Amino acid sequence: MAIVFVLVALLVVAVLVTGNWYVWRRLFRDTTAGPGPVRRIGAAVIAGGWLLFIGSMVASRVEAPFTLQRVLAWPGSLWLALTLYLVLALLVGELVRPVLRRLLERRAAKPAPAPAPAHDLIPAGRPEGPETTVAESDATTTPDPAESGAAAADPAAGGSTAAGAAGAGAGPSRRLFVSRVVGGAAAAAAAGTVGYGTYGVLRGPKVKRVTVPLAKLPRAAHGYRIAVVSDIHLGPVLGRGFAQKVVDTINSTQPDLIAVVGDLVDGSVRDLGPAAAPLAQLTARHGSFFVTGNHEYFSGAEQWVEEVRRLGLNPLENARTELPHFDLAGVNDLAGEDEGQGPDFARALGDRNRARACVLLAHQPVQIHEAVDHGVDLQLSGHTHGGQLWPGNLIARGANPTLAGLDRYGDTQLYVSRGAGAWGPPTRVGAPSDITVIELASRQA
Repeated sequence: MAIVFVLVALLVVAVLVTGNWYVWRRLFRDTTAGPGPVRRIGAAVIAGGWLLFIGSMVASRVEAPFTLQRVLAWPGSLWLALTLYLVLALLVGELVRPVLRRLLERRAAKPAPAPAPAHDLIPAGRPEGPETTVAESDATTTPDPAESGAAAADPAAGGSTAAGAAGAGAGPSRRLFVSRVVGGAAAAAAAGTVGYGTYGVLRGPKVKRVTVPLAKLPRAAHGYRIAVVSDIHLGPVLGRGFAQKVVDTINSTQPDLIAVVGDLVDGSVRDLGPAAAPLAQLTARHGSFFVTGNHEYFSGAEQWVEEVRRLGLNPLENARTELPHFDLAGVNDLAGEDEGQGPDFARALGDRNRARACVLLAHQPVQIHEAVDHGVDLQLSGHTHGGQLWPGNLIARGANPTLAGLDRYGDTQLYVSRGAGAWGPPTRVGAPSDITVIELASRQA
């Protein structure tokens, strides 16, 4: 096992080193004519960005002063996203590079305009006609052989050798021009992508509405609204202001019930208690409920369970509550197994009346299979972020039965939220954040 870990670690390091060398080469080496300060500055920028990222990770692990964590987290996490999209944009540039070079070569190969006829080159003021003597004509049109040879031998004299040198120099100049165009376009595309994706997160999640019919739901519960929010990820980057946006957005939907399905925080209650305080303002007719996500176990799940309870939320730790028209259950996240606090479906669902509809809160979509075995009608999950940063959705899709949205597994339906916040870079590309209002529909209505 240790050997496998070392090999994987070496592979990761090799990929990172190769990727960063590639970025430096295309953005700084290939866009300059030779060694100089630009190349050194480029190397310093790339190395500095990774030092900030590593520093932010270490600071959070050792619980450094929270102010230091915030100072390092912003540039460090954004550098991670920027590097990803620089590499992708430069790889796309490899397809553009030969096309642009070929266009420039064709343009350079076009024949120059033909020189004007000799009789059109008579200096102004010199009369045309027989007054121009043969001697004068010979003097103006026939170069001295010695001078001609000297010009050919001396490039500075503008002879044929100089012309050949200019033609040879066109190749490197053309390559430099193409590298600068492609490198500049890639840098602009990467910066624009990360900037827009970050703006989307900081702006706050949008409301998504989904209707879910449940066969066992009584007519009296038709139209019941559950506001589902997951993956808020309060931490050194997303703080109290972001939490307030999330709370205000949820309350604006006027739900009957609020479900917070894990990954609320990335940090301790000591550091993030003030950031989570707006959760006390959540308002719903049947209350707010909470289940742990894997990040709660990285941050101290027990202290956060107590904190959300103090803020007015109802933790469902492998537990169930009977609401007027259906059962609401919740199970702990799989990450709790290492602490003896993993999911216990039998405890949460084993003795319930299966004639009643049941909604289950479970952070990870992979828990759907046990939900099916226990006759759950609807499971509400998060965890995937919808991939968060394209093409991360391809990896997330392979690791989860459902990446985002509503799906069905036997008689059990699964809804996966893309989440309200972001982990790592406060950036989303191709996976916008959301708060989902699930409207339950009775088939008897």
